[in-house]
Amino acid sequence: MNITTLRPYAIERLEPLAGVFVRFGVTPNQISLLSLFFGILCAFLFSLQEFLAGSIMLFIAGILDLVDGTVARKMDRESEFGAVFDWIVDKYVDSFALLGIGISGMASISLILPLGATADAGVAAIAIIGSMMNTFIKPVVYAEVGYSDRIQGKIDDPLEGVGFFGRPETLVVLVLGGVAGLMWIAVLVVALCTNLSAIQRIIYLYRQLS
Repeated sequence: MNITTLRPYAIERLEPLAGVFVRFGVTPNQISLLSLFFGILCAFLFSLQEFLAGSIMLFIAGILDLVDGTVARKMDRESEFGAVFDWIVDKYVDSFALLGIGISGMASISLILPLGATADAGVAAIAIIGSMMNTFIKPVVYAEVGYSDRIQGKIDDPLEGVGFFGRPETLVVLVLGGVAGLMWIAVLVVALCTNLSAIQRIIYLYRQLS
């Protein structure tokens, strides 16, 4: 169980915003590019330790990610490339944000243990690896097992509700960490929980597919 199950409710609440993009003729892929832009801006601000401003940029990037699919359906512009591009942008945004925290020096396990900057960068790297692998498992399953049915543009697969810590949880924790001034705790949580969630998904797949 994870907050991905709340995605339909969030998308429904963002229908008016999607309508604005449709009215101005902004395409789904352009919205994805806007999300990427705000993700890069977030990473830049994070690297400067401007965590509040960076968190706002990350929040906007997350909102745009929820809107692009609705716009695609309203404009009848759903495409296979758009679905793939959306995944790619999501992972760039996540990686950039975590990299920005690593560069800032605030992925600070050294606040607990005197291990220095190398350890700080290592925590950010572990968070990036966990974020990537937690998602990478899904397309591997699609390719090897053959899930292809779609619901509202998304592939319907059993992993959607498996794993207690996915991308939505990562964004929420990073945004809250930036707003509260506790980014070092946030990135530690992401580093730990994304990797544990990936292991949870692997165990689930082992039990289902063996």
